[in-house]
Amino acid sequence: MPLTRRALLASASLWTVGCAMRRSPIAPPASLPLARVRVAPERVIRTIAGLRPFRPSGFVVRGEKLDQKIVIHNYGHGGAGITLAWGTAQLAVREAAQTETRQAAVIGCGVAGLSTARLLQQRGYAVTIYAKAMPPDTTSNVAGGLWDPVTSYDHEQVTPEFRRQFGEAGRFAFRRYQSLVGEAYGVRWLPLYRLSRDSAHQPAPPESAYSETEPLYPEARQLARTEHCFDVPYVYRRYTMLIEPAIYLNALLRDFLTARGDLIVREFRNTRELAALRETLLFNCTGLGSRDLFHDEELIPIRGQLSFLLPQPEIDYMTVGPDDIYMFPRRDGVLLGGSHERGVWDTQTDPATTDRILRENATLFNGMR
Repeated sequence: MPLTRRALLASASLWTVGCAMRRSPIAPPASLPLARVRVAPERVIRTIAGLRPFRPSGFVVRGEKLDQKIVIHNYGHGGAGITLAWGTAQLAVREAAQTETRQAAVIGCGVAGLSTARLLQQRGYAVTIYAKAMPPDTTSNVAGGLWDPVTSYDHEQVTPEFRRQFGEAGRFAFRRYQSLVGEAYGVRWLPLYRLSRDSAHQPAPPESAYSETEPLYPEARQLARTEHCFDVPYVYRRYTMLIEPAIYLNALLRDFLTARGDLIVREFRNTRELAALRETLLFNCTGLGSRDLFHDEELIPIRGQLSFLLPQPEIDYMTVGPDDIYMFPRRDGVLLGGSHERGVWDTQTDPATTDRILRENATLFNGMR
C-alpha cells in the first residue's frame, strides 16, 4: 500500500538525527603505533548474515522490452553493491536517455535502487520506487561498506565489454562518493591495510577488470617492516572510503523523498505484475530477486557473516587479511568479517563461523607491536 511522503520524510529525518556522527569525516594520517582492536567474545554486540547477489560474468546493466514497456536492469553486483552503485546507476540512466518519457519506476529500495532513483531525479524524471522492503530492512543494510569493488565477478569470465563497464562504473562511483564525504552521509576516508603472509601486493594484470580501478587509490604502496605494526611479512597500504550503510541509505532515502519522489511498498511476483504498472520506463534493481522475477539462473548468493564489537573511536584504520578476515571501524560497532559461502541461501548465523572470525582477528590484533 502507498505510504505518504510526509510520514516517510518524518521517519527519514529521525533516522538521520539518530545516526549523526561525532568525529571528523576525514581521518588523520595513519602513523605508528596504531590502536589495537580489542577482540573478545564478551565484546560482541551482534552477529548478522547477509547474501551478496553474485553473477560469475559480472553485474547486469542493459535494457529489454517487456510488452509495451522498457526494462533497464541494474543488478548482480556481488560484494560491490555499495561500491559500484552510483556507477552502474549512471550506466542504467544513460541507457534510458533514448526514451522520451520523463516518468520512471524503480523496482527495489536498496543501494542500487536508491542511487538510480536519485540520478533520475537529478536529470528531471518523476520517479516512483516500488519495493517490498526499505531501509533498514534491505540487503544493502547488511553490507560492510568498504569502497572496494571485490567479489563482483569470476576472472575467467571477464569480457572486454564488461571490463569497460566495470571501469566506467568504478571511476564514476569513486568520484561521486568523494562529494558525499562527511557526517550527513556517513562517508569518510581511512587507510586500508592489506595483510598477507604469502606474497607482496602485485598490480592487477591488464586483462583483469580490477586494472581499471586500481589506479584510483591515492598513496598506495607496499610498506617496509619498520613502517607498520602488524605481525605479517607483507603489508600494502592505500586510502579509500568507508560508507556506513545505516547512515548512508537513510540519507539517500531522505534525499529522494525531499525531491518529491514517491515510494510504494509492494512485492512483485512475476513480470505480468510489472507490465501492469502505469510507468512505461522501469529500472530493475531487485538484486537476488531478479533470479525469480526475470529467470536469471546465473544469479546466486554468496553468504557473508559479520560480527560487531563495541565501538572503539580510537580505531582509525581498516584491515583486509590475512586470508579472508577483515575489520572496519564503524560508528555502530567494530565490524569483523571473513566468510564467503557461494550458493548458500541461509541467513541464520553460524556459531562456528563466528568463533573462527573472532579467533583469527584476535590473533592478528593481539600480535600487533
